Amino acid sequence: MTAIKNRDTRPEMLVRRSLHRAGFRYRFHVSSLPGKPDLVFPRYKAVLFVQGCFWHQHQCAMFHWPKTRAGWWRQKITANRAHDEAVQDKLRELGWWVMLVWECALKGKNKLPKEQLVLEVSDWLRTGGSFAEVPEVLV
Repeated sequence: MTAIKNRDTRPEMLVRRSLHRAGFRYRFHVSSLPGKPDLVFPRYKAVLFVQGCFWHQHQCAMFHWPKTRAGWWRQKITANRAHDEAVQDKLRELGWWVMLVWECALKGKNKLPKEQLVLEVSDWLRTGGSFAEVPEVLV
């Protein structure tokens, strides 16, 4: 697992570059906040996490349970999900807005155009809301 990057991933860099080009300024991987959010917008008191659909069990076509070592993976991914929810709860308790941008919004056949991604993030930052996801999960 140590070979798996947890920062500066391709999806994260795509989001960072797109938002920077659109004029948004942010800090990244702020260790003083719970969960070290990928992007922190202090001006808006908002944080953004770029989540991998597999590692964080997103309910989309990109997620599937592995067939080998199924028990171990189920425990690992379920623990990841529980940790994510605890971190999001802590951040909201501290007054931070939380947004999740899922990997499936950035690649694959259903990816959003970069302009749409920037529009969704900027609308959320400007209008507010304690929690948002891109794409929205319709379960």
